Amino acid sequence: MKYTTEIIVELPRDEFIKKLDDPENMKHWQRGLVGYEQLSKNPGQEGAQMALSYTMGNRKMDMVETIIKRNLPEEMHTTYDTKGVHNIQKNYFKEEDGKTRWVSESEFHFSGFGMKLMGFLMPGAFKKQSKKYMEDFKAFAENGTSVKDL
Repeated sequence: MKYTTEIIVELPRDEFIKKLDDPENMKHWQRGLVGYEQLSKNPGQEGAQMALSYTMGNRKMDMVETIIKRNLPEEMHTTYDTKGVHNIQKNYFKEEDGKTRWVSESEFHFSGFGMKLMGFLMPGAFKKQSKKYMEDFKAFAENGTSVKDL
């Protein structure tokens, strides 16, 4: 399953990247994030891995993020792996009149019958979640609004 989402954030790209690239800020725009742990000696660099833990309703989900390409401020590509799901995220950042256009290309590969069925039956849920993270980042970056306060 593949889709693209995008959003305009009313911040210059260098400020946008500074906020996006700081893992301490994730708790302010990633709903359900319980914690993270750097797994590599070179955090933030290509090949670096980070463990992420989320709680969504009664479900707990752990995943590993791997940075596969880091060419900031233009782009950053990562993978996310959790049970039954491999997600490739290609993120592009374009400066436009003092604002930043964030284009995110998402590609999901499912293994196991349950995850394949969910991907087939509910592709909109994945796109909606991706868009929500972008909207929550926009609110945090522009106004300091944290999902922890909602």
